[in-house]
Amino acid sequence: MSVIPPRQRPLQQFFRSGPMPCPYLPGRVERKLFTRLIPPFASEVNSTLSRAGFRRSHDIVYRPVCPTCSACVPVRIPVADFVPERSMRRVLRRNADLTMTEVAAQATGEQFRLFTGYQRTRHGDSDMARMTVADFASMIDEGRSDTCVFEVRDLEDRLVGCILTDRLADGYSAVYSFYDAAQQRRSLGSFLILKLIEHCMLAEQPYVYLGYWIEGSRKMTYKTRFRPLEALGRDGWQRLPPPTEPT
Repeated sequence: MSVIPPRQRPLQQFFRSGPMPCPYLPGRVERKLFTRLIPPFASEVNSTLSRAGFRRSHDIVYRPVCPTCSACVPVRIPVADFVPERSMRRVLRRNADLTMTEVAAQATGEQFRLFTGYQRTRHGDSDMARMTVADFASMIDEGRSDTCVFEVRDLEDRLVGCILTDRLADGYSAVYSFYDAAQQRRSLGSFLILKLIEHCMLAEQPYVYLGYWIEGSRKMTYKTRFRPLEALGRDGWQRLPPPTEPT
C-alpha cells in the first residue's frame, strides 16, 4: 500500500530590493527584504512573517532593511488590554449610525470610486492617486492570504469606508484603509481601526497589526493613539512607553 507523504512547505526565497527614495523621510534611501506569497502556504507564511515585522502588499511581504536607518518600527495593538480614550469613545458614538460588514476580497466599482476620492483628497501627489481600476483590483485581489474587506455603510447603504484585512494566526493585519475624507467630523480613519479591534476581540484573537510607525512622521502619528501599543525591537515585542506630557 502506498503512503502519501505529508504536505511539505518549500523553502521560502528572500530577495533584497535596490535603493529607492524613502517615501516617509526626505533625503533618505530605502531598501527592502521581501518574498512572495505562494499558495497553498500563503496564509501560514504571512502569519509567521507578520510576527517577525513584515508587511504585505499584493503578493509580496516585505520589511525595510535600510543600511543607515531603523526608523520604521512594526507595531500592533494587544486588544485584550485596549481601552479607548475619551476622544475615541466620542468617535464611536458619532458613528453609531454606521455598520461594518465583512465581505470577500473582491474589488468593486463602488470601492474604487471611494478609493479614488480618498486619494484625491488625502494623497493627491502620491503614486496611489494615479491608480487605475486594474491597479486597484490588483491591490485587493492579488496575494490573498485569508483576506477580506470590512465595509462601512451608512443608513442609506452608502459605502463610506473600507479596510483591506488579512486574518493571521494571532489576529488581524490592517493592510490598507480608505474612506470618505469629506466627512471629516466622523474621523472615519480612527473609526475603522476601532471597529477592527472590536472584530478582533469577538474572534478571540490577541492582536491587530498596524504596520510601521515612524517617530516624528505626521502620517504615522495616529497609530500611537491606540494604547497600549507594542513595538518590535531587538528584544522582541515590547510595549511602547506612554507619550511624554508637554511641560
